[in-house]
Amino acid sequence: GTPVAPCIDVLEDKQTVRRLLGYLPQEFGVYPRTSAVKLLGHLAALKGVGSNSKERLEIVNGLLERVNLAEHRNKPVSNYSGGMRQRFGIAQALLGDPQLLIVDEPTAGLDPGERNRFYNLLAEVGENIIVILSTHIVQDVKELCTSMAIIDKGRLLASGSPSDAESELEGKVWSKSMTKQELSQRTWDYPILSTKLIGGLPSVRIYSETQPEGQWRSVDPDLEDVFFSKLTGVLSDV
Repeated sequence: GTPVAPCIDVLEDKQTVRRLLGYLPQEFGVYPRTSAVKLLGHLAALKGVGSNSKERLEIVNGLLERVNLAEHRNKPVSNYSGGMRQRFGIAQALLGDPQLLIVDEPTAGLDPGERNRFYNLLAEVGENIIVILSTHIVQDVKELCTSMAIIDKGRLLASGSPSDAESELEGKVWSKSMTKQELSQRTWDYPILSTKLIGGLPSVRIYSETQPEGQWRSVDPDLEDVFFSKLTGVLSDV
């Protein structure tokens, strides 16, 4: 696709775009043995942040404080945990006060505690600037996003708010546990949304606008149901 920004030729005026944009890739390299404060200061200088070294240091310390890394500022970033490293990534993305922040798969590999801390940080950042989050983790969308889009192979399948997307499936998602043998031998009259093992037994979720035959129970739809319903074409585009 072609990126568009108000009053800016994105393809021609790249320097202006860089000043407006902050970016956190899924993975990024760091210099070995270089502390967070020195590395962030180096990145700030490369981006033209601050008129002198003293001003840059103030900005860098402020960002490290903001992402709760102030007490670890003199430690090498290469020794940081996954969550600390991602918070450092947010700090570097916020250099220059961008108007738009793009974040790619930010919680991949984080433990639950670090994931929650990162959610809180990104939600706080999102109060002041636009954040575009690229992720395959449904929980990320549920926790952070007021608006979402589902894209498959470059094609937009759906867009809107997560709550509206879930409400579209209200009363249409059904669940049932069965044996593995029953699952393998069964013929399906309804579209399958997902199958997962729970307590050693397959738990199947299907889409049906009416009560299915058999011992199916109605369940609240979630964003995973939304994702699979769009991906399989059960529901048309939002």
